[in-house]
Amino acid sequence: MGQLDGKTAVVTGGSTGIGLAAAERLAAEGAHVFITGRREAELAKAVATVSAAVGNAATGAPSGGGVTAVRGDVSVAADVDRLYERVREGGRGLDVLFANAGVNPLATLDELTEELHDLIFDINVKGTFLTVQKALPLLNEGASVILTGSTAGEGGSAGMSAYGASKAAIRAYARAWTSELSGRGIRVNVVSPGPVDTPLMDTAFGARAAEMKAKLGAGLPAQRIGEPAEVAEAVAFLATRRSSFVYGANLYVDGGMNQV
Repeated sequence: MGQLDGKTAVVTGGSTGIGLAAAERLAAEGAHVFITGRREAELAKAVATVSAAVGNAATGAPSGGGVTAVRGDVSVAADVDRLYERVREGGRGLDVLFANAGVNPLATLDELTEELHDLIFDINVKGTFLTVQKALPLLNEGASVILTGSTAGEGGSAGMSAYGASKAAIRAYARAWTSELSGRGIRVNVVSPGPVDTPLMDTAFGARAAEMKAKLGAGLPAQRIGEPAEVAEAVAFLATRRSSFVYGANLYVDGGMNQV
């Protein structure tokens, strides 16, 4: 028996990387998971992956322990509305919301364009705001809202100023929303990964990805970068009643990066 049997979860950015690993983990605990992403082909692969992991056929029916994909961009309000209309059709409300969608194109201050800055903040910040605000009518009493932060939100890595600023905003959101939603028993927390082996990292570093992964891992107490499944375990902890007394926290899953 899973800890989320009969529950409904939403994972944005759920087609690859940390989002996909989290969708697998939540489904394994018995939740029916709605995943979003901007690319149809990746979503189809993700549905097959999650379904295989939990031993279910992907019927698309919100019946628990399965997965439904809804294509959309979290920075577009109409797309977020369409996602929650699908959730509403299930008739069970929403118990777990993992607002995970994000981008991290690298650019130093002199390279950062207005368009790139807007893209980062539209998806990482506005997208998180829309994802949580529009979920409010569906969130059940005692629901768990989890936001994806980053160690970059507190660091000062070259080429990551806009991304770091966007993740610092996520931390501020979590603090304020904890105060605003606690009266409904809704917990808001942040999971902050360090370097994790995801397609996002491959895209950010391009041809230097393998070199940068090795370099980053060597500088961590863990002596390696993380795996998406390791972050997914932290998400599962925050999603279930195992974390019932955890409110407004920032849970680092960073191999010790920000701890020593």
